[in-house]
Amino acid sequence: MSDAVIEPVRPAKALWRELIRLARPHQWMKSAFVVVGPFYFLQDNPVEGDAFWSLVWATTLAVVAFSLASSGCYVFNDLADAESDRAHPRKCRRPIACGAVSKKQAGVFGLVLFLVSAVVVVFIPWPQAGWVGLLLFLHIGNVLVYSAGLKHIVIIDVISLSMGFVIRVMAGCAAVGIGPSSWLLNVTFFLSMFLAFGKRLGERRTLGSAENAALARSVQGDYSDEMLRMVVVVTAVATLITYAGFVQERNDAYHLGFNLLWLTMLPATYGLIRCITLLEAGHYDDPTELAVNDPAFRISAGVFVAMSLTLIGLKAFSTTFGEIP
Repeated sequence: MSDAVIEPVRPAKALWRELIRLARPHQWMKSAFVVVGPFYFLQDNPVEGDAFWSLVWATTLAVVAFSLASSGCYVFNDLADAESDRAHPRKCRRPIACGAVSKKQAGVFGLVLFLVSAVVVVFIPWPQAGWVGLLLFLHIGNVLVYSAGLKHIVIIDVISLSMGFVIRVMAGCAAVGIGPSSWLLNVTFFLSMFLAFGKRLGERRTLGSAENAALARSVQGDYSDEMLRMVVVVTAVATLITYAGFVQERNDAYHLGFNLLWLTMLPATYGLIRCITLLEAGHYDDPTELAVNDPAFRISAGVFVAMSLTLIGLKAFSTTFGEIP
């Protein structure tokens, strides 16, 4: 009798687990950018009652639609990167790269995610739904073009990725019928460039060398360590300076002895510098993974959000009942 171990047939439940892993639901946190526009709109334009819940409903649907569409984009990106992912110490465990999900299964799954995301948009009130649908289409197209070739072009690869975040912000604004401000688009653009360049720097540190990084991501061969360090710092500074401009513009709205909104600069600055420190040290190769797993970063992000929400509440209170003494 043979001692060979027969690999059991993978049950359907295990396949669905792999499909969920393929969709990368932990990356849905990037759809928080959809909420940014409505969030800051409420700072200057408090709404109540049905108008408020209508805004929440439209924003939530936009978040869901972009989360599902992003998952579909990840599926097709993994299809395109299956071979290179096998050379990466972490990415080699992705469902397509390790063979847990076939390419045919992944393709069908990706199309279903795109279809469901489009259906979700239909439930956003019109005519906002039309603009959100257009931006969703542009987002998917941008990611697919990136996967097809832009990811191999130095600098253009990062700009393409950054526009994905900018489109998310624009979609959130479109969902509630407002126009995004210039400062909001600038902060989003520079912050997303920081995240993308930070990911490339982190990959070099975790993989040990530029040569190893280039095996996993070919465009790494066109970057140098010095350039990546420089652009990571430059984009972080640009993000903070742009946000500081927003804080300065809101001096009168949040003034109580001094501009209270300035306090949010502290966790924002700490969070970005903490991110740079950990990526440079090689603790993470992806700022998104860092944001999920690093306690100190999570605390700084939580403090930033808590401060912002508190100040919005104080502003709304003073608007309703008069200036705070």
